[in-house]
Amino acid sequence: MGELNLYGVYVPILLIQSILAYFLLQIVMMATDRLVDQEWIAWPSIFNLCLYVVLIFLLHGLFILCGI
Repeated sequence: MGELNLYGVYVPILLIQSILAYFLLQIVMMATDRLVDQEWIAWPSIFNLCLYVVLIFLLHGLFILCGI
């Protein structure tokens, strides 16, 4: 992938993807908290970790398709 040069500071693209995935996870967790309260999700911490990994993969694929 590479880096992004911001005023002489090289920022890895994976770091940007991880931060965006974290913010998306916080938004999605607002919706899934209701399912956790109703006990539809057995292990919420493992579910949230898997959801975070899926969001990183989706953002990575989006970055590749856009050519960033």
